[in-house]
Amino acid sequence: MGYGSIEWWAFFFRWIHIMSGIMWIGHLWYFNFTQAPTVPKIPLELRPGVTKFILPEALFWFRWSALATIVSGLVTAGLLGELLPALIVGIGEKSAHVTAIGFGMWLGSVMAFNVWFVIWPNQKKVLGLVAADDDAKKKAGRTAFLFSRINTVLSVPMLYCMASIHFY
Repeated sequence: MGYGSIEWWAFFFRWIHIMSGIMWIGHLWYFNFTQAPTVPKIPLELRPGVTKFILPEALFWFRWSALATIVSGLVTAGLLGELLPALIVGIGEKSAHVTAIGFGMWLGSVMAFNVWFVIWPNQKKVLGLVAADDDAKKKAGRTAFLFSRINTVLSVPMLYCMASIHFY
């Protein structure tokens, strides 16, 4: 398996996919299991430390690792000749392996869409990066929170699909 071989590149992109996926889901679970329940307990005068320094940095890595996970996964599936069969969730393939990849791919795509087109635009309002009045900020915070929770729930079957491809 030389550096120019398809297998080497598939392994390389799979490794990027795994590493960026760990970063993405790690941040997702940090937001939902650590930050969300802890921030309300922080005294008001200390909260800007989270919202001005930690949260913007964490959201940067969160959204870009989501994109890196999706792109590297698509490249890997393409290199292995599984992209189209996975996109149609293995219909007609009679392959549990490709079906698992497909379900995981679609779940991850929905989650990445939520990150970039729902959570991040709403978080920009909450953080004051986009002008919004107090009511809009409150609504944006609630929307970002709910979609982050949706992603947390979707992450469990998505991770199952990711891991289960090694059993089929």
